[in-house]
Amino acid sequence: MRRLNFRGAIIFVGVLAIAVMPFISQARPLTASINIVNNSSRTIRNVYFSHVDADDWGTNQLGDSSISSGQSFTISNVTWDQTQVKVIAEDQDGCFLSGVVQISETSSWTITNDTAADCGGGQNATW
Repeated sequence: MRRLNFRGAIIFVGVLAIAVMPFISQARPLTASINIVNNSSRTIRNVYFSHVDADDWGTNQLGDSSISSGQSFTISNVTWDQTQVKVIAEDQDGCFLSGVVQISETSSWTITNDTAADCGGGQNATW
């Protein structure tokens, strides 16, 4: 009798695992490209990603590159676990600014001189 209950439990767990698989596969990360357009007068030296509700910055997405005034830079194959990503940019003076970008196949964020920046010491400024 015990052996029969044990087999039944194993079959139940197997059927349950198969039934749940479609829901797990739908929860996969989103992949996109993000184009950063620098319409400010500053050069962007670093770009980081973070969750919208946290400051959990990852690595510099520009590597050895920078985004000069009037230029743009596309970061391809961005894989993210939410529908939005916070993009953080840092200029040559260490000022940070951020924007929230909706993840889609081709997303874009434009930086201007009016974009609010945090330049340390709790002071906010516009570029």
